[in-house]
Amino acid sequence: MVQLFSGLLMLIAGAELLVRAAVRLAARLHVRPLIIGLSIVAVGSSAPQMAISLQATLADNTDIAVGSVIGSSIFNILVTLGFSALIIPLRVSRQLVRLDIPLMIGACALVFALAYNEHLTPIDGLILLSALVLYLALLLRQSRRAARPQLRAPAGQRNTAPRFSSMLLVLIGLGLLVAAGHLLLGAAVSVADDLGLSERVMGLTVIAVCSSLPQLATSLLAALRGQRDIAVGNIIGSNLFNLLGVLGFTALVAPNPLSVSPNALDFDLPVLLGVALLCLPVFYSGYRVTRAEGLLFLGLYLAYGLHLLSFTTGMPLAGKLERMMLFYFLPALVAFLLFSSLRAWRRQHKRDTP
Repeated sequence: MVQLFSGLLMLIAGAELLVRAAVRLAARLHVRPLIIGLSIVAVGSSAPQMAISLQATLADNTDIAVGSVIGSSIFNILVTLGFSALIIPLRVSRQLVRLDIPLMIGACALVFALAYNEHLTPIDGLILLSALVLYLALLLRQSRRAARPQLRAPAGQRNTAPRFSSMLLVLIGLGLLVAAGHLLLGAAVSVADDLGLSERVMGLTVIAVCSSLPQLATSLLAALRGQRDIAVGNIIGSNLFNLLGVLGFTALVAPNPLSVSPNALDFDLPVLLGVALLCLPVFYSGYRVTRAEGLLFLGLYLAYGLHLLSFTTGMPLAGKLERMMLFYFLPALVAFLLFSSLRAWRRQHKRDTP
């Protein structure tokens, strides 16, 4: 109990410090907060996931290593984005819709394709890491284009102290988040062991949720502070780093190819690809995520969690829930999103037409 309480306090303190420092750093570097959210904040808040996957791989628990990345990515979209939108409707940058969301969908599809033979080899890891390098290069190019013009001071009069102090605060905040993630993970794993959960389910649920708590805390506090670009950018950037960086590096250094569970290929990876695709019409319809759409995301995660629970325990609810989602809920959701996207496209077309 003490470990859990200490982890939560460190999580809140680290997220508060990170958001404040990220906003200051964006102002000092004269770039948009979205770029900071997609890069520094996203990579830093994903550090616990990297540590967990590496430790699980070296201990030959590959189901945890792969499952936690998949589960964390699903949690980030459905829960972190959903809760953030409940706090305040989130404005979505056009860059996210035109570049980052399609790249996240492409990353999900790439992982799915590489894992289709039920293994991720070191060559697959190199492919994923190369894709991450290309994304970071695109992000750097975007940051240079979006940089605000400023008057350059003489070389002897430039003051780098504010930038250094902001970066130091970012590192302190990230350190608190990493430490909090480890404390919460230790408490959660002991509970999961007592419940007798399998490695796959443990990775997809307990470990994935705990490793995603830094992203959740950071995005929630950013939304509360009105820093919506950081709130959304942190989620998308974290997923890209998890899928390309964490899985890529883990597959590269693993002593043996990472095994991917057939259940993950049949259900979890398609769910991940589906929720990534879901972001595109939701974000495009008005370039914002409303509270109703946030509730929709949370409802989808509840249904996903209930399916995992009932499937693991052998409850008959699993089959009923799956049929309800496939034949009733998902068709209605697709129809609603198509209607919303078409209406948004027509509104945008009328606005652009002279």
